[in-house]
Amino acid sequence: MKAAVIESVGRAVVTEVPDPTPGPREVVVEVAACGLCGTDLHILQGEFAPELPIVPGHEFAGEVVGVGTRVTELAVGDRVAVDPSLYCHECRYCRTGHNNLCERWAAIGVTTGGGAARFAVAPVANCVRLPEHVRTQDAALVEPLSCAVRGYDVLRTRLGAHVLIYGSGTMGLMMLELAKRTGAASVDVVDVNPARLETARKLGVSDSAANADELDRPQGWDLVIDATGNAAAIQDGLDRVAKAGTFLQFGVADYATRVTIDPYRVYNQEITITGSMAVLHSFERAAELFATGVLDPEVFISDRLPLDRYPEALEQFAAGVGRKIVVVP
Repeated sequence: MKAAVIESVGRAVVTEVPDPTPGPREVVVEVAACGLCGTDLHILQGEFAPELPIVPGHEFAGEVVGVGTRVTELAVGDRVAVDPSLYCHECRYCRTGHNNLCERWAAIGVTTGGGAARFAVAPVANCVRLPEHVRTQDAALVEPLSCAVRGYDVLRTRLGAHVLIYGSGTMGLMMLELAKRTGAASVDVVDVNPARLETARKLGVSDSAANADELDRPQGWDLVIDATGNAAAIQDGLDRVAKAGTFLQFGVADYATRVTIDPYRVYNQEITITGSMAVLHSFERAAELFATGVLDPEVFISDRLPLDRYPEALEQFAAGVGRKIVVVP
């Protein structure tokens, strides 16, 4: 079958690889669409994936075309979105309900072959059946939405909060949509990319700017969310948190990224600094939210490119052009 392969650091190609075979409790999914994510760029840079080559793609949906001998929950022809998370269920973190911090953490498209291919294998337990009205290609958005839902679980937000989001790429826009639906009093967005900021405005923001200094909230924000992973944005955001507020590191930063905190201010103003890692008990809820129309796929997906153009899609994504880019095998 045809698949995108990250062969080595900095090199992605499209080539032929063997067709996958399901294990007893696995299914084979014919991929309808696979989204690109910052994680894919990290893999290309030699981070995250324990070894190369790897078929990337952890945001995908498709149709079941093969089932293992012990699969009863799904049948050939079912359309599914796939949670890529693979946990050991044995380590301390799994046993205490923090599976996303599993000591043997693995994921489809990161440690094993993913959805940037015509076919992909997934455990049946990781597949969520799609309702009839949801387009299979659009359901590649369910996985990133599940990460955003997890982020809001971490925030434990309260009604009437003032929210500031750094970044209006896919994840920033998803956090915007969730903030609007969780009772925020205001939601402001900062981004240096004018095209992406314009999309945030179309979705509905209280205010937006290229620099938070342009926003009128000198006392700070109750919730500050970084969806960029950029050191300058993170540093600026930490300084914008109001007393008793929370800063969420949601964007994936480079391993070498460093910022400075003010320990006295954290203590004296009771500021919370926290993070959100991938998916945790949030995939099914994200699928249900997606089915209600919480996101408009035509707004969120800016490019649908054929799988043959995967290397080009990675370059476009790295350049910050567009919003969510999906490849279609």
